[in-house]
Amino acid sequence: MTDATFPAAGASPDKSSLLVADERTRKRNAAERRFRAYGLGAILISIALLVILMFTILTGGIGSFRQTYVEIPVTLDAAQLDKSGNRDPEEIRKVLTLTYGKLIETALQKAITDNGITIDGLTAADVSNMISKEAPAELRNQVLANPELVGQTIDARLLSNGRVDGYYKGRVTMETAARDSNTSVAQLQLADALKDKNLLATEWNWSFLTKPDASDQRPEAAGVGVAILGSLYMMLVVLVLAVPIGVAASIYLEEFAPKNRLTDIIEVNISNLAAVPSIVFGILGLAAFINFAGLPQSAPIVGGLVLTLMTLPTIIIATRAALKAVPPSIRDAALGVGASKMQSVFHHVLPLAMPGILTGTIIGLAQALGETAPLLLIGMVAFVRNFPGAPPEGLFDPASALPVQVYNWTQRADPAFVERASGAIIVLLVFLLCMNLLAIFLRRKFERRW
Repeated sequence: MTDATFPAAGASPDKSSLLVADERTRKRNAAERRFRAYGLGAILISIALLVILMFTILTGGIGSFRQTYVEIPVTLDAAQLDKSGNRDPEEIRKVLTLTYGKLIETALQKAITDNGITIDGLTAADVSNMISKEAPAELRNQVLANPELVGQTIDARLLSNGRVDGYYKGRVTMETAARDSNTSVAQLQLADALKDKNLLATEWNWSFLTKPDASDQRPEAAGVGVAILGSLYMMLVVLVLAVPIGVAASIYLEEFAPKNRLTDIIEVNISNLAAVPSIVFGILGLAAFINFAGLPQSAPIVGGLVLTLMTLPTIIIATRAALKAVPPSIRDAALGVGASKMQSVFHHVLPLAMPGILTGTIIGLAQALGETAPLLLIGMVAFVRNFPGAPPEGLFDPASALPVQVYNWTQRADPAFVERASGAIIVLLVFLLCMNLLAIFLRRKFERRW
């Protein structure tokens, strides 16, 4: 740098000097600052909306993982449950849940009397309806599993009804109970009295993750067990079919297929299929797999086949992009030392492209896990109480799926089902988070740098 670079002392600076920002430079710098501000603002808005979304889901659904139970001693009267006295499971099986309901009602009334609980305006209906309609069925199943319980007094853990459960989760108040025909102020006061006597407690609810769906009158008993199993079965079908077919098709198109008009048409159609709305695949599955092939409705095998068709374009596009990212010098070097085309692809190119292939595959599976529209068209919205069997037979049994279960619960009138729907969304988000973390782990594990 010389002295000529700077103006002489006392002299006015040259207007064309690089040291003085002219009008165009100031405008360009201002535009750059605005662009950075826009980008930062967009990121902050996205983060704020994500936080609001997660806060809404968590506050609305975290209550699904807690449940209110009434814990009282119940006498399993042998005169009503086993009149012959021989403890024959077939004889005991003939006893209806109505009988167990009467035993529970008697036990609850006895617990109220023994603990000196008196509530003004409390009716027999308030006492009877305080326990969930699912509780007699659960008690019956417990007796059928162990007939020796007949004649004994056991400490039963009984589901409370949805309104009492909602009262301890802030969903129901004394004011709303006064206007609600499904509960009463006296019933909630009885719940408080039982809680003071340690006969009622709100505990962690594992049953939400293990139990099947329940009827409209029993929201407190509804769970996502069948939906979780159905989603896992469908992902198993997609994994077995979509991944080998998608990766094999990608390798052929990228490495072996001749570049002609036919392959151009195939590539264009693959790109178009990736943009087709998912409900179109549902219509295709209904026509091809159910109406033509005769597969059963609401079966994981049909859902898996439909999601396979929908996921294939995503896997093919991601795999081809990963193969293209491998430098051509790798192929040339392998061919130069005498490797065949097949050896260069499978021994060198494919291992280097594996991180991108695995990442694209898992992202495609995660996308398929959250699809609802195609599953609705093949009947997976049906009410399913029984768990599907083990594969492969279980793939043909009726089942539900997590996104469909969320849709189903949001259509029901009871507010408790809305809470259950938010809880199912949390379970679905946990699945998606685990799949994305697995994608990151596999990418880091197999990533190669050159």
